[in-house]
Amino acid sequence: MLNEKDLKQIAQKGISEEKLNNQLEQFKTGFPFLRLEAAAAVGRGITSPDEILRQQYIDAWDKYKAEGKKVVKFVPASGAASRMFKDMFAFVDADYDVPTTPFEKQYFENIRKFAFYDALDAVCLKNEGKGIDALIAEGNYKAVAAQMLKAEGLNYGQLPKGLLLFHNYPEGPRTPMEEHLVEGALYAASNGEAHVHFTVSHEHMELFKAKVAEKADGYAAKYGIKYDITFSEQKPSTDTVAANADNTPFRNDDGSLLFRPGGHGALIENLNEIDADVIFVKNIDNVVPDRLKEDTIEWKQVIAGVLVTLQKKAFDYLHLLDTGSYTHEQIEEMIRFVQHDLCCRKADIKELEDADLVIYLRKKLNRPMRVCGVVKNAGEPGGGPFLTYNQDGTVSLQILESSQIDKSNEEYVEMFKRGTHFNPVDLVCAVKDYKGNAFNLPDYVDKTTGFISSKSKSGKELKALELPGLWNGAMSDWSTIFVEVPLSTFNPVKTVNDLLREQHQ
Repeated sequence: MLNEKDLKQIAQKGISEEKLNNQLEQFKTGFPFLRLEAAAAVGRGITSPDEILRQQYIDAWDKYKAEGKKVVKFVPASGAASRMFKDMFAFVDADYDVPTTPFEKQYFENIRKFAFYDALDAVCLKNEGKGIDALIAEGNYKAVAAQMLKAEGLNYGQLPKGLLLFHNYPEGPRTPMEEHLVEGALYAASNGEAHVHFTVSHEHMELFKAKVAEKADGYAAKYGIKYDITFSEQKPSTDTVAANADNTPFRNDDGSLLFRPGGHGALIENLNEIDADVIFVKNIDNVVPDRLKEDTIEWKQVIAGVLVTLQKKAFDYLHLLDTGSYTHEQIEEMIRFVQHDLCCRKADIKELEDADLVIYLRKKLNRPMRVCGVVKNAGEPGGGPFLTYNQDGTVSLQILESSQIDKSNEEYVEMFKRGTHFNPVDLVCAVKDYKGNAFNLPDYVDKTTGFISSKSKSGKELKALELPGLWNGAMSDWSTIFVEVPLSTFNPVKTVNDLLREQHQ
C-alpha cells in the first residue's frame, strides 16, 4: 500500500510505518464509546469551596510559590481566527450590499465599540481613500468588512486570535496575548518571574515573537517582574493521515499522502516538554479586561491551592509507602483519600491482597494530577465533567466531549443533556512525581478516545482522525479533581460580535 515516496514522506514527518498503519486500522475499527456512571455534580465529583476554604487554598498557593517552585502558564494559541468571522465572510460574498441578517446589523450598528475600530478606520482611509463613517454613509458596507478581513487591510480573516485587538484601554487596545501576559504576572509569577508559553502555528510564529518583543517590557515594568516567554509549534509527528471512504489512504493531486493536524490532543507532546512543577492551561480567547480580572485571579489561585494541597498529601503517602512501615489504619486512610479526595473508586478494592493493594495505591497516587475549574452549564457547546469507567475497571472523573458518547444510548444522552456543569478549559496541572522527576505525559494518554470526523479536500470527501483531546483522553489517566468556579471566569470569543458583550467592553 505504501510506496517509496510515501515512506520518505512519513520519515520526514517523524512518523513510523507502524504508527501510520495503526492510524489506518483505526479508521476501520473506529473508537469505542465511553461507559458512563453519571454526570458529575456538586457533591458528586465537583467541590464548591466556601469563602473560608478558598482563602486557605489561596494561602497554600502563596506558600507553595514562595518555596521557589517553577510555574508556567501554557496557552494553546495556534488557531486562526477565520471561524470568528464566518458571518462577515458570508456578508462580503453575499448578493446584497447592506447589512441584512441580525448578526450583520449588530456588527455595523456597534462598530465603534470594537477595540480594532481605530486600526480599521486607518486602513479604510489608506486603501479606500475614506474612513469607516464615510464608507457607511455611501452604503459601502462591504468595503469596511473586506478591509477587516483581507490581507491588504487588517487581515483578521487569517491572523490568529491571539493577535487581534480585543479590549480597549486609555493607553491603547490590547490583544489576548497581552491579556495572558498580565494574567501570568498576577497569579502565576514566582521568584519575581512569570513563565508564559504559547503554542502557535508555524506561519504565525514571527508575528507572535514581534508582538511580544514590542509589548512584554512594558508589562514587566508595570507589574515589577521579569517575563520568560517561550513558544512551540504542534509537531509534524502528531499529524494524522486522512483516509478515503473505503479506509485506504487519501492522496493529494500529486499522489502524496494527505496529513492533517491531530487536534489539540497533539499538544500533550508540547506540554510534556515544559520544565515546570505546576502548569496552568487556558485557551487564548478566554480573557477579560483588567476591570473584570479579579474573579479570574482569585479562582486561579484557589484551584492551584487545591492542587498543591492534594499533591502534598499524595506525596506524603508515597513517602510513607516507601518506608515499608505503615499500619492497616494508614492504608485505610490512603484508600479513603484516593476514593474521596481524588474521586477514583475501585469496586473490588476490598478483595485485593495487601501487596496488590499497595501496588494499586502507588499507581493511583503517583501520577500526574490536574484540578479543573468547571462552570454551571449555560448552554455553551462542548464537553462536560463525568464519572466514567476506565480501562482498569476503576471509576474516575473525566471531561467528555459529546462525540465520545453513544448517541443510541438514551440514558447517556439524557445524562449529557442534563449535565449541570461545563468544561471551560481552566486547568492547573502538577507534572512531577514525589521524587521531583517529570512524568512522561504521553504514557497517561488513553489512545482509544480519539474520534473520526468527515471533512473534504478539493471537493472530495475524506475521513479525518482526531487524537484524544488534550483535556479529554490525553489526560485520561491523570488524577482529576473538579472545582466549581463562577461563570464570570469564562468569557470565550467564538464570533467577532462576542467582543460586543459587556465582559469585553
